[in-house]
Amino acid sequence: MTVHDQDPYSQGPLDSDPEETGEWQQSLDELVDAKGHGRGREIMLSLLKRSKELHLGVPMVPTTDYINTIAAENEPEFPGDEEIERRYRAWIRWNAAITVHRAQRPGIGVGGHISTYASSAALYEVGFNHFFKGADNAGGGDQIFIQGHASPGTYARSFLEGRLSEDQLDGFRQEKSHAPHGIPSYPHPRLMPEYWQFPTVSMGLGPINAIYQAMSNKYLENRGIKDTSQSHVWAFLGDGEMDEVESRGQLQVAANEGLDNLTFIVNCNLQRLDGPVRGNGKIVQELESFFRGAGWNVIKVVWGREWDDLLARDTEGALLNLMNVTPDGDYQTYKAESGAYVREHFFGRDERTAALVKDYSDDDIWNLKRGGHDYRKVYAAFKAATEHKGKPTVILAKTVKGYGLGPHFEGRNATHQMKKMTLDNLKTFRDAMHIPITDAQLEENPYLPPYYNPGAQDETIQYMLERRQALGGFLPERRSTHVGLSLPDDTAYALPKKGSGTQEIATTMAFVRLLKDLLRSKDFGHRIVPIIPDEARTFGMDAYFPSAKIYNPNGQHYTSVDRELLLAYKESPQGQIVHVGINEAGALAAFTAAGTSYATHGEPLIPIYLFYSMFGFQRTGDAQWAAGDQMARGFIMGATAGRTTLTGEGLQHADGHSHLLAATNPATISYDPAYGYEIAHIMRSGLERMYGGNHEDPNVMYYITLYNEPMVMPAEPENVDVDGIVRGIHRVSVGEGEGPRAQLFASGVGLPWALEAQQLLKNDWGVIADVWSVTSWTELRRDGLAADEHNFLHPEEEPRTAYLTQKLQGAEGPVVAVSDFMHAVQDQIRPWVPQRFATLGADGFGFSDTRAAARRFFKIDGPSIVVRTLQSLAEDGVVDRSLAAQAIQKYSLHDVNAGTSGNAGGES
Repeated sequence: MTVHDQDPYSQGPLDSDPEETGEWQQSLDELVDAKGHGRGREIMLSLLKRSKELHLGVPMVPTTDYINTIAAENEPEFPGDEEIERRYRAWIRWNAAITVHRAQRPGIGVGGHISTYASSAALYEVGFNHFFKGADNAGGGDQIFIQGHASPGTYARSFLEGRLSEDQLDGFRQEKSHAPHGIPSYPHPRLMPEYWQFPTVSMGLGPINAIYQAMSNKYLENRGIKDTSQSHVWAFLGDGEMDEVESRGQLQVAANEGLDNLTFIVNCNLQRLDGPVRGNGKIVQELESFFRGAGWNVIKVVWGREWDDLLARDTEGALLNLMNVTPDGDYQTYKAESGAYVREHFFGRDERTAALVKDYSDDDIWNLKRGGHDYRKVYAAFKAATEHKGKPTVILAKTVKGYGLGPHFEGRNATHQMKKMTLDNLKTFRDAMHIPITDAQLEENPYLPPYYNPGAQDETIQYMLERRQALGGFLPERRSTHVGLSLPDDTAYALPKKGSGTQEIATTMAFVRLLKDLLRSKDFGHRIVPIIPDEARTFGMDAYFPSAKIYNPNGQHYTSVDRELLLAYKESPQGQIVHVGINEAGALAAFTAAGTSYATHGEPLIPIYLFYSMFGFQRTGDAQWAAGDQMARGFIMGATAGRTTLTGEGLQHADGHSHLLAATNPATISYDPAYGYEIAHIMRSGLERMYGGNHEDPNVMYYITLYNEPMVMPAEPENVDVDGIVRGIHRVSVGEGEGPRAQLFASGVGLPWALEAQQLLKNDWGVIADVWSVTSWTELRRDGLAADEHNFLHPEEEPRTAYLTQKLQGAEGPVVAVSDFMHAVQDQIRPWVPQRFATLGADGFGFSDTRAAARRFFKIDGPSIVVRTLQSLAEDGVVDRSLAAQAIQKYSLHDVNAGTSGNAGGES
């Protein structure tokens, strides 16, 4: 028991010498009395640090009392004019609320969110007025992740700045019906490409993307591409949002890499969308413990300046105790009630705290504000965050949801869903914000209360504009201009075009060899960012370790176990490879940051993210959607693709559907190539599209599936159909001879089965087939849909013909389409195939077995293609119906052990 009692986490540790302990405590008391709380904190932190060095087993304190981290006497002098800033902050609050209210007018009713910005206005305004650097700042601009539901506040500020018009505010959430002046509901760069930088409303993606944006900033600096030492990343988050796995799951990355260029501001209004975040607990304390445990610097802004005197007079700690033990559910209720209620139910719980406020009126008690609404407290926190070195910082700011909107909004469970105000609400809010709008103006049409803007010449607006000018220009702002990029020449793509000779290699290895040459490409290779989630050896990319090296801002301070091997594991601050560990979500966030560097920093980076295809769109589809919104450019390589190629791996590794998922993302151009030379042309076309300067839509991501099944890679044929490869289909083998004809479509690893079927059809059944490599089922479908839509909307013009239909002109016989994916992937092109069309696909769950057995089970191997082709010819009346049955018997189609299509094993 003695050992356990000495455990620092125990309930009652023994004290072997209470008298000596009392002397230490008295010494600390005297230090604080003489030099203040700040000095006392410094000494305690140094002792805790020293106790760790001495291995005393004393834990760092995970949480502190429920008060401000920065003591009142340690607050810096506020550099601005608080009264002027309060004045236009009130105007912004009004215009933000009216934007949402007017959007709910009869006949429109598109709604919006009023209460989120109301709770966080002071947080944003301290940043916009004193910290957030614009792109024209001498040291570079900051990156601001604005909380999605707070967008009306950002629009309202831009309205006062003259960047948005009243007509645009009236077009809130009416992007098409109010065109060209409609504006999106949330931060959407793709929908407002010169304004928003970062999409954040899919909650949880903002935090993880902000972490990797900060990491990307350091990456640019460490690799000598751009000095980003003055750029800071600020992410505004909700306390309810912190429940998301992505919000917390990568905090240790920021701490491990020492991202002191990153600050999270968590708006702790204690409410989720439906009710309290932690009704029975304290979310600020929970987050403090979590962030501190993850290695972050934590700054709490809990109470406004009105509490300073009370806390100073709380000599017995009674008020501090009440603050510590009161749960969030009660704090929420206090703000929905009155000063009298707070006097009775908070202060009245202890006669000592009741005495502290005995001379306070109920209005005085009601005016005891939360820290997130106190401009000076917030300024002190922001300043401390920017000055802290070696760690990322989180500011936990306690606020009231719906602050300032009146008793019907403030702190109510339903406040997030409340989208409009009554006439009385408007008048109350107008009075609270001191807006110079008359009752008559409000009564004229309560659905359309006026915005307020005194005009650019007003001294208050002039002050506001001067603050932004001093900080480097307006925010948010997105710029897409970037330094020039020299694209690789022909030599970089030469190797895959030669084929693999007699050696069998998989398309994964063909790509890795191509990437090696791209990395060596003069004036270009250094801009490639290989991103790997702990599978480099699986994909054969460990060959890059010694030369490109793995990025680690801390370098490599250990002796590598494989240091004497040719492919030794090497980490470096100048490393090029972003190795994120077993972490697909982090890899996608890294991809997004690198893929938008052309806009964020004016420095193009080419992210190439290689991963198990099953763990791409299926696992991080939401993040890929956000990457598309942010207009990321780069290559997403779905390796070990297909439902039957991963021998023995089983269901959760068997991808037979990623191309369908990828097809739902309009920013994704997806390919399923079979040969190395196809990959070379696709990569080249992708780089040309993204950075060649001639394409109308360069803001795309290329999804390319790769396989681990070895085969002999053919050399590129003379006069190869490059246009066909890029647009989605080209013919690789023309059937020779006389007899019934057919067309075999295949993609990826399925192409060898189609070539096998071509020989079987000719040798066993006298059928002559052409074989086509379909590099992109999805792009063929998109082209077909575009032709159909043009013909639908322009009936008097010459009809357009889909590219696929054009390619099939003169091709005789039915079409049979196959891949290592489910039927629906091939079915995408059905409307534009003029012949009879049949598909074979691997529907259902994957399983562990040999490739040949799996393909026979799914009926996608060479003999299965033969049978389906004979059936289609019979349905066309070209051959006898009995041939299909004969073929089934000949090839033992129902016997999985009779399958022979594909390698039994092999390396990637």
